[in-house]
Amino acid sequence: MRWSPLARSEYRTVLTSKGAWILALLVVLWGFRPTYAGWDAVGRNITIGYVQIGVDLFLPIGALLLSYQSLIDERTTGSIKFLLGLPLTRTQILLGKTGGRFVGVGTAAVAATLVLAAIGLIEHGTFALLPFLGTLVATLLFAGVMVAIGVFVSTVARRTVTAATGVFAYFLATVFWSRIVTSLYTAVTGVPVDPYDAPASGPLFLALRLTPDGAYNVLTNWFLGVGNSTELFHIVYTKLEPGVSVNAFVVEAAFDGGGPWYLHPALSLVVLLVWAVVPVALARRAFTRGDAL
Repeated sequence: MRWSPLARSEYRTVLTSKGAWILALLVVLWGFRPTYAGWDAVGRNITIGYVQIGVDLFLPIGALLLSYQSLIDERTTGSIKFLLGLPLTRTQILLGKTGGRFVGVGTAAVAATLVLAAIGLIEHGTFALLPFLGTLVATLLFAGVMVAIGVFVSTVARRTVTAATGVFAYFLATVFWSRIVTSLYTAVTGVPVDPYDAPASGPLFLALRLTPDGAYNVLTNWFLGVGNSTELFHIVYTKLEPGVSVNAFVVEAAFDGGGPWYLHPALSLVVLLVWAVVPVALARRAFTRGDAL
């Protein structure tokens, strides 16, 4: 591949930065949270739950911060002219930027996952291999999604402050996504939404899992076998306990029979794939048709 040298350069840029290893450290420190609820939910597979907890909070913002300046820096330093002078098409430049950043962020994510696995192995003993591998693959896909979004922001923004604002806006939207969705649902249908006793509405539950982090949690909860929800695994388990009231949207708690087909956890893989492809396609369109300078 002609763009592989550029990808290697981007990969080295990420891995030689402090940010990548701070991200890995934060995932480990935040992820390792032994709780009685977590152990009751999945037993020794709580080790896999540690990965979900750490990745859910820190991977999105970490990956965005490590990728949103990929093209902005080239513009601000003027090195974009050198980059465009290489024997590469603009599409190949974009692929090199995205691929290299993804491998760098993915390496940090894998390192954090393996450290958590080692800690869990020491603390709790062996865990199920297939759910762990599934969670690892989902984590890499999640990392790819966030890098794709970051590169897209870097492609369409003209100034660093604009790109940073876009990243911050995305982060706020995902943090408050549940509140946004429930407010819109109530405004459209007139039905108030109580997360302690959520209405059995397929569109409502579908909308809640359309963010990358929501889809990631649904997928990893499926691997862990705790329930169908965008919440963290131990919260899902607690929600489904008899006589317990928890502020969480869980399909099994709202629907009889598991809900409509489009809420199947496997379809969250499709959501993540769409999030991985669409930003790259939009970035390619902007970069190849617009003024790269």
